[in-house]
Amino acid sequence: MKKRAVLFLLPGLLLIFILLIYPVIRMFIPTFTGGQTIFSNYQSFFSSENNVQIIFRTLFIAVMTTLVTLGLGLPTAYWISRLSGRWRKIISIIVLFPILTNAVVRNFAWIMILGKNGVINNFLMKMHIISSPLTLLYTNLAIIIGAVYLFLPIMITSLVSSYTQLNSEIEEAAEVLGSRPIVVFFKIIIPQISVGIFTGSILVFVGALTAYTTPQLLGGNKNMVLATLLQQQSITLGDWTSASVIAIVLTVIAFITMIALNWVSKVIDRRNSHEIKN
Repeated sequence: MKKRAVLFLLPGLLLIFILLIYPVIRMFIPTFTGGQTIFSNYQSFFSSENNVQIIFRTLFIAVMTTLVTLGLGLPTAYWISRLSGRWRKIISIIVLFPILTNAVVRNFAWIMILGKNGVINNFLMKMHIISSPLTLLYTNLAIIIGAVYLFLPIMITSLVSSYTQLNSEIEEAAEVLGSRPIVVFFKIIIPQISVGIFTGSILVFVGALTAYTTPQLLGGNKNMVLATLLQQQSITLGDWTSASVIAIVLTVIAFITMIALNWVSKVIDRRNSHEIKN
């Protein structure tokens, strides 16, 4: 029976290897060839000050996007989870609606909002708050705004699923004992939804880390991130070895982040379980 089960699994395993594992191997191997040493391509990449700045800019944008979406998502998801079943479904559909539209269209909307002749600058100038247009477009701020708009629905959805699994009796007991709402939220609710927080954070961070369309349209060539640098090296310059190095760097950063956040989530879960038992 075990041999038959293995035979049934072979076609699926073969497809996984061909479609997922083999392309990664093909991308990984060239980065260690063509130089004086096996790490020459990586040394050349990290020796460039511009490349290092792009790495830090990418990490900064991904971290800020994660923090902002988490800050906006926590109260929004809490409110949605407290709605009745019908209204919860309606609001959840409205929240997810931006994901159904094309990313290019959404980013062009932000270009019209953040541009020098955009909605924000026109409003501020008409109100005589500023005398000349602000430079909002093609900045790190513009990329973060576009990324938050793009990934906020994902964060809210992850948090709503955790909020709906809350043990309301613990929350009610804390309120009966005189705990203030803010204390109940941070001491009782937040620990119980830690899984949703870290799941949403991983999805948003990795998505913002590897996003291409939003940084390209809202950041321009002056504010490149790793994804736009990857596109430049591969499509524009045809340097596929450098593109592979960038892809590996992106993969390693995302992998390390996922492991770190998963570890933190498990530590917090063990601590919360210990506190509840005591």
